[in-house]
Amino acid sequence: MMARKVVITGLGATTPIGGDVPTLWENALKGVSGAAPLEDDWVKEYDLPVTFAARASVQPAEVLSRPETKRMDPSTQFAVVAAREAWADSGLNKDEIDRNKLSVAFATGIGGVWTLLNAWDTLKEKGPRRVLPMTVPMLMPNGPAAAVSLDLGAAGGAHTPVSACASGTEAMHVGMELIRAGKADVVVVGGAEAAIHPMPLAAFASMHALSKRNDDPARASRPYDVDRDGFVMGEGAGALVLESEEHAQARGARIYAELAGTSVTSDAYHITAPDPEGLGATRALKAAMFDGRIQPEDVVHVNAHATSTPVGDKPEYTALKAALGDQLDNVWVSATKSQMGHLLGASGAVESVLTTLAIYNRKAPVTINLDNQDPEIPLKVVTGKPAELPAEGTIVALNNSFGFGGHNAVVAIRSI
Repeated sequence: MMARKVVITGLGATTPIGGDVPTLWENALKGVSGAAPLEDDWVKEYDLPVTFAARASVQPAEVLSRPETKRMDPSTQFAVVAAREAWADSGLNKDEIDRNKLSVAFATGIGGVWTLLNAWDTLKEKGPRRVLPMTVPMLMPNGPAAAVSLDLGAAGGAHTPVSACASGTEAMHVGMELIRAGKADVVVVGGAEAAIHPMPLAAFASMHALSKRNDDPARASRPYDVDRDGFVMGEGAGALVLESEEHAQARGARIYAELAGTSVTSDAYHITAPDPEGLGATRALKAAMFDGRIQPEDVVHVNAHATSTPVGDKPEYTALKAALGDQLDNVWVSATKSQMGHLLGASGAVESVLTTLAIYNRKAPVTINLDNQDPEIPLKVVTGKPAELPAEGTIVALNNSFGFGGHNAVVAIRSI
């Protein structure tokens, strides 16, 4: 399985702190918050208990054509924007690649919720004849993967991991396995989500998963802080181009890093709560390291899942400690959801973009709003300013994603 090395050659993203990768990276290093009050009429109409979120800083309608936006759910729109940037960044040419060896693995956690619920409203208010003919292809969870494969002419398969907040990271696992198995030379992987809608907001608030700091949105997401009270809903997409090393080298591609190892496990513990001992997460971390032939002392950085929920942050620390042992004291940890909010199924892909850039630039982005660190989570968190990673030698970073249903996904990214 280790015969074919997988490398990362293209990055794309559209997020609450940047509509493209350069802006995202710049703001992640600065510690910019993307959270703000929602000004939509439906916030007051439904008397929502949470009145803020982290919207994408550049909406797809500003980038895509009007016919494209009318035929795609917002989640798919985000996916296409991010995938196009990643493809352009990779330098690949659709006319010079075997389309049968070009695949897509694009994930989502929820899918076309805007399309589904708008169609339901139309059905109730105006009748079945007014429901749009494109409703089903717009709402289906595989819509982003299908749209990206159509856009790129990828005939090697279009896959859709749907594993809640682990979805985007699991897409990287799928892409890596396709390349290792020789089924693809290039895989465009990623995740997209557009769920800042009254129903998901109400549902997450009802289960006490969202922060209710309506008076101070920018400081609401505070991973590891003793006063953390929930996550901030975000939206957007992240995309990465994976290639076999020989394919990338043959065309003289710029290589950001190696995707060294991946893993997927499940807690089999509870539908929403993480295993309090972090057992599934520990197995995922150890498996990703084993897959990449990585020792604890190789790891210098972690982009943590770190949602800012009271029950979620501590088990991740427990798992990191179990997997890395004393080396954890030397590892810089970034909790970038403190800036972007939680992009659900897109979070793992966007955070993998940031993790790749951290390895490539040997610099880790900051965590904001950590005023009083929980003494039960004694991590070495990057705050105030970016952390400088070792300038020499081979280094490794881990990106963790954990989702409702007990889904755990981890990727290990190694410098070239």
